[in-house]
Amino acid sequence: MTTVEPVEDWAEDFELFDPSYINDPAPVWKQLRETGCPFARTERRQVSYLPVTFDGVRSIAKDSETWSSFSISVVPDISAEPDPEHRPDNPDRIRSIIDSDPPHHTPERQLMLPFFAPRSVEKYRGHTQELCRRLIRGFIEDGHADLADGYARQIPPRIIAMILGIDPEMADTFTEWVQGFLEIGQVDAEARKYYDEKITEFFVAEIGDRLENPGDDLISILLTSEIDGEPVPLNVIQGNVFLMLVAGIDTTWSSIGSALWHLASHPEDRRRLVEEPELLPTAIEEFLRAYAPVTMARVATKDTVLGDREVKAGERVVLSFPAANRDPAIFEHPDEVIIDRQRNRHVAFGSGIHRCAGSNLARMEMTVAIETFLQMIPEFELTDPNAVTWAGGQVRGPRHLPVTFPNRNAL
Repeated sequence: MTTVEPVEDWAEDFELFDPSYINDPAPVWKQLRETGCPFARTERRQVSYLPVTFDGVRSIAKDSETWSSFSISVVPDISAEPDPEHRPDNPDRIRSIIDSDPPHHTPERQLMLPFFAPRSVEKYRGHTQELCRRLIRGFIEDGHADLADGYARQIPPRIIAMILGIDPEMADTFTEWVQGFLEIGQVDAEARKYYDEKITEFFVAEIGDRLENPGDDLISILLTSEIDGEPVPLNVIQGNVFLMLVAGIDTTWSSIGSALWHLASHPEDRRRLVEEPELLPTAIEEFLRAYAPVTMARVATKDTVLGDREVKAGERVVLSFPAANRDPAIFEHPDEVIIDRQRNRHVAFGSGIHRCAGSNLARMEMTVAIETFLQMIPEFELTDPNAVTWAGGQVRGPRHLPVTFPNRNAL
């Protein structure tokens, strides 16, 4: 496990894994903007830059010619770079729509989009509602629960499993793998490699099984699909189902948990949503803006500039979509959560060609999870605010969220 050295100068030596940044990064973004530093810099691990304005983040996200998505981790995977199999110019490398560039990206993204269209996502709403009710029934009589571990964490892996045709009872295994890969693995290279191999081996076996025993799940459909009249390459199928598991679990788990944390610590907002349930869609967008979970990296394909910073080819930029969503130049009172906010063009799901393909699924899961919880447990509060813990780096969200709820509805 890597030890994180404390930060003395956020403008010249930022650290995404600094405990204070993980617990509450907004003051750092505000300080950088107010001191005239829209692009912070660090030499930790690799020279990297951190834009903290909406325009800075969005302009980079939309410039796929200058900024490659080949390596999206907020920390560089040095071990992969010398391996020819993992080079960006290798057409046979395992890749997904999130870490591919044009010309591969567009047709492969178009292949995946129909699975996450609003009509496709609606097929899973009823299942999600029943799942949420069943989870709540499991702890409602206790009068307390850890909503991060016992609720938010349990929903996305089971929905993803249903889509992929995998046993939903593997949910705990999936979250262990994803947490090991995305959270622990960010600061522990050996852990990242271990969980990468675990997930890869699992999907190689699943793809092999669907080749012999096809069904109506996403893996089976991809195996019979085509791109430009040719079968979808196995490396593309493997990369995209890997992406579904990794990106589809931690991000939505974190978004649901952050919204519940807010409602547990802001009773006026919680009570208003109970009294005005029609406001929930607007509130969901505000939770996404204020607690956007994802930070994503890009790599410079050539020498360029960011403000007055000279960037060399191969250096990394860390796109903090959460920071963009707190920019006062775009959002009034950006650090306030205003659940009836009307102007809310947030970038919680990214921007540009890599905007999250699963945003409709994430919104549905998040909406159902919050709506169902408020229906069954309208009154709840934090057991101890100091007991709440957060993960950060690539994905930020609560990992322990203990609450109590003396008054509840047995639905």
